Amino acid sequence: MRTWIVLLLWACAQQSVNAVALSRGPVRRKTKEIEGRQDKELLRRSKRGWMWRQFFLQEEYTGTEHQYIGKLHSDMDRGDGTVMYVLTGEGAGTIFVIDVNSGDLHATRSLDREEKPYYALRAQAVDKKTGHPLEPETEFIVKLHDINDNEPKFDKEVYTASVPERSHIGTYVTQVTAQDADDEMFGYSAKLAYSISQGHPYFSVEPNTGIIRTALGPSDMDREQREHYQVVIEAKDMAGQKGGLTGSTTVNISLTDVNDNPPRFTQSIYQFSIPELTKVGSSVGRIRAVDADIGRNAEMDYTVVGGDGLDVFDISTDRNTQEGILSLKKPLDYEKKKSYTLQIKVQNTHSDPRFLSLDAKDMATIRVSVEDVDEPPQFEKVSYLMEVKEDAAVGTVIGSVSAVDPDIRRSPVKYSIDRHTDVDRIFGVYAGNGSIFLQRPLDREELAWHNISVIATEFRHLDNPEQTSRVPVYIRVLDVNDNPPMLASFYETFVCENAKAGQKIQTISAVDPDDPVGGHRFLFSLAPESSVRANFSVRDNGDNTAGIFTRRTGFGRMHKSTHLVSVVISDGHYPMQTSTGTLTIRVCTCDRDGNMEVCNAEALTSSAGLSTGALVAILLCILILLLIVVLFAALKRQKKKEPLIISKEDVRDNVVSYNDEGGGEEDTQAFDIGALRHPEVMEESKLRRDILPSESLYPPPPLRRTMVPSRENADVRDFINQRVQENDGNPTAPPYDSLATYAYEGNGSVAESLSSLGSMSSEGDQDYNYLSEWGPRFRKLADMYSGEDSDWDS
Repeated sequence: MRTWIVLLLWACAQQSVNAVALSRGPVRRKTKEIEGRQDKELLRRSKRGWMWRQFFLQEEYTGTEHQYIGKLHSDMDRGDGTVMYVLTGEGAGTIFVIDVNSGDLHATRSLDREEKPYYALRAQAVDKKTGHPLEPETEFIVKLHDINDNEPKFDKEVYTASVPERSHIGTYVTQVTAQDADDEMFGYSAKLAYSISQGHPYFSVEPNTGIIRTALGPSDMDREQREHYQVVIEAKDMAGQKGGLTGSTTVNISLTDVNDNPPRFTQSIYQFSIPELTKVGSSVGRIRAVDADIGRNAEMDYTVVGGDGLDVFDISTDRNTQEGILSLKKPLDYEKKKSYTLQIKVQNTHSDPRFLSLDAKDMATIRVSVEDVDEPPQFEKVSYLMEVKEDAAVGTVIGSVSAVDPDIRRSPVKYSIDRHTDVDRIFGVYAGNGSIFLQRPLDREELAWHNISVIATEFRHLDNPEQTSRVPVYIRVLDVNDNPPMLASFYETFVCENAKAGQKIQTISAVDPDDPVGGHRFLFSLAPESSVRANFSVRDNGDNTAGIFTRRTGFGRMHKSTHLVSVVISDGHYPMQTSTGTLTIRVCTCDRDGNMEVCNAEALTSSAGLSTGALVAILLCILILLLIVVLFAALKRQKKKEPLIISKEDVRDNVVSYNDEGGGEEDTQAFDIGALRHPEVMEESKLRRDILPSESLYPPPPLRRTMVPSRENADVRDFINQRVQENDGNPTAPPYDSLATYAYEGNGSVAESLSSLGSMSSEGDQDYNYLSEWGPRFRKLADMYSGEDSDWDS
């Protein structure tokens, strides 16, 4: 009822405003007197006869006639038909028209406020006869009144939202928004109210804001029971009252998962069997638990919490399938234990105390049976270490290995050595008891360690390589003092001629390949053969070195240039080993400071100058360098001459000038006339100077001569024909016209001289038909001179 009252009051107010606008009288304004500069007349300002602010027009007019807006009137209009009204501005003459006589204003068509809410127009009263304005132009506005002609429209056709499951009543889900194009400042055309038409009783919507909330409690919003909901929201204008326009949208709401379900085993007891030879770390089997939740909330952990296999088995989680993987942690032995029982617990990795207690879990039992397998023999040790002296006799037993069959049968074992580890067959093993013995002598100085592999195989599986086992055996060769010591290096020793008695000239040391337990202890002494009338002595330093000293003063290089000193070296171990080393001492001339200057002739020869091989190498290098220089100079001289025409593309006219005029037709000495009389002489092609020679690439075509009946001028005709054919068929001819001049006519020619100066007869007396036989080049010439009615006759 209130709505109708408001509408009635609005209509009355509109009519009142229009009435006031139509009946409004002219507004008087003060006049001003203006003193003219030229005629000194007093002018009085005219009074404005009208003033309008705005007219109102209802949108979406459906009538057939023009819609009346209002009337424009000026005080200057006396009703005598002398005043004319002119309308300008937005839509003037198209949308809005005015009666020029009465001032009535109409709209020609229906208007839409949502397209344009108002129009600005200008009106003026003018004299109909003169066209002069009677008063200033007045601006007014035509404003459209809104009607409810637009339904609400939502921002999206489909909304997507989500809310956690187990949410409480009134939990915010999302908000929808609609827009109405009608005027929200006028009435309730744009006043919207939201409602839910589909989605009860799970969700609700606030009428004024469009906020969607949950309408049921946690127990009713369970994702595992129902995950997706489709809700339809309506927006109605006129504040939701009857008669308003409605728009709708769809909201797809999904319940997101929370961890409100614990994992559960699919069965309470699991059975597995595993061979006893399964490697550590291998998978025994998989168990599965299910969780109604998804994603992160469905992740679970498996744990072995009890049973007699806690230290033998382990369990882990496959993160892709959320299955429990049971694996072997220690080796199995069927002969010791044949089965195991395990207690397994499963629980969520990420528990949510709001929905589940931290103790939420499930239990299952796993029974594992160990299967008996025919196992290969097993050695008592992982590896063996043995020692043997290097002087041990062949056949000596070094040690023994032992392996047993772990199966109940206890089959006997056969032993052998892997010959890939003992290529030289130094060792052997007794097949029955595993004793290792020597087959060849040892030498510690050659190889101190031997690493071999011993193979154990059951006698009933000798042909099955899988039923074998191996063990490494490390054999250390112990040292025996069986090598004498020797001088550590070759010593180049010299003594000065002016050496004093007791002067030290060299320090020597020794080496021994043996490796005694307490280290080396070398003793040095002078050999008996060098002790008689000895010129030198050996003094042991006690640190495995010794010094060589002179026993007299002065040595003569010319008398004796070289002295040999024998030194006895012993190692001092049992059994003692001794050797004799010889030192070569040269006598040299030295300066005052004892520095060597000149030694014997051999020393001078070996130290001075270059060897013969070095000289030969230097001479060869010099010869090679000389040879390279000569070849380079020869290549520089052999330069190719540039051709007359560098490229076949570079072809141009070439003018060859010969400044020899000759003696005329009777001059027979200038050239060989016989060449013209006998064309056979010219058959041999000649190179041209105006083109690039290329006979090798383009050989000239064979010369063709046409035999004609013998005439007096046959030699000249054949010669010309031959030259024409040569030029026409020669591929080496230049790609431009070339003039070939043959000035000799021959003796006794029928045509006599070709020169017009020497010819006594007219052209009309000549027969030029034979020129047509010479080819197309002469046919035109024959046509010119063989006509019966020529210009010369006329």
